[in-house]
Amino acid sequence: MQSSSERIARIASHLHPPSSQMEETSLLGRSGCRAKGGTPGFKVAILGAAGGIGQPLAMLMKMNPLVSVLHLYDVVNTPGVTADLSHMNTGAVVRGFLGQAQLDNALTGIDLVIIPAGVPRKPGMTRDDLFNINAGIVRTLCEGVTRCCPNAIVNLISNPVNSTVPIAAEVFKKAGTYNPRRLLGVTTLDVARANTFVAEVLGLDPRNVNIPVVGGHAGVTILPLLSQATPPSSFTPEEVAYLTERIQNGGTEVVEAKAGTGSATLSMAYAAAQFADACLRGLRGDAGIVECSYVASQVTELPFFASSVRLGRGGVEEFLPLGPLNEFERAGLEKAKKELTESIHKGVSFIKS
Repeated sequence: MQSSSERIARIASHLHPPSSQMEETSLLGRSGCRAKGGTPGFKVAILGAAGGIGQPLAMLMKMNPLVSVLHLYDVVNTPGVTADLSHMNTGAVVRGFLGQAQLDNALTGIDLVIIPAGVPRKPGMTRDDLFNINAGIVRTLCEGVTRCCPNAIVNLISNPVNSTVPIAAEVFKKAGTYNPRRLLGVTTLDVARANTFVAEVLGLDPRNVNIPVVGGHAGVTILPLLSQATPPSSFTPEEVAYLTERIQNGGTEVVEAKAGTGSATLSMAYAAAQFADACLRGLRGDAGIVECSYVASQVTELPFFASSVRLGRGGVEEFLPLGPLNEFERAGLEKAKKELTESIHKGVSFIKS
């Protein structure tokens, strides 16, 4: 039997990020990350867990019954976030990791890595303005993935997604660990917005609406396929123009409404948690899981493209066709592809230069 002091040490150990020396002897050591008391499930790491998206996302993942161990990594404030979340009476064991020296500890043995790390968009700032800072952050974090959990599924949220996913792909290629089916850019918020805004127009519950959103994750690259709405619906040209523009500019709408205090954090965390749950259900072997995601793709001539994919144990199991597009959508697709080409090239060049 464990002594009282051993039990207390086991319970308390996850609150304090261990040093590499302590890690080897911890009762929650790197090789036995699934602690006693943790439910059966998957090990998930959130990189950027103390940020505006990271904190609500961490809470939602702590609530997910498929998560047995939740690793929270950031360069600041993870001990506090970890202590706070660890008081929630859900099954996942939470551990915090602080600073780049503990990145490898945070990633060892992980099944699903979620990356919201980076600076948020501010009023007047385009997604391009974020590039130089967030590109470097994504490169560093993905290098950690290649060292510690090369077979993990990676959900990339850091903007600009149209460029950061190609950056991550190049990092993985350099390390010889690239599996394009396990690198997924998170565009679920575009779908959530499309479902919500269309439901408002139709007077429906948004949970009963599904709009495929293809292309990318910025401005005109976001292309909602309103002609493929579920339930089938007809829209006037004015409604199509209004809905498309609002879906494309949803992020700007939030940035401006927050008047300099932030960007879309709560809705992004919700969407990211929804997508992560779909990935975990795919890992579990559930059938028929279809989500939109920005991935390495042959759906178009572009090397990366957001479209509907079927998820499974290997990540992306199947790329679903775009389906029939109307004239408005075909024109929108050409605009999206032109801008995506530039964004993809920018990401690839960042690593190769």
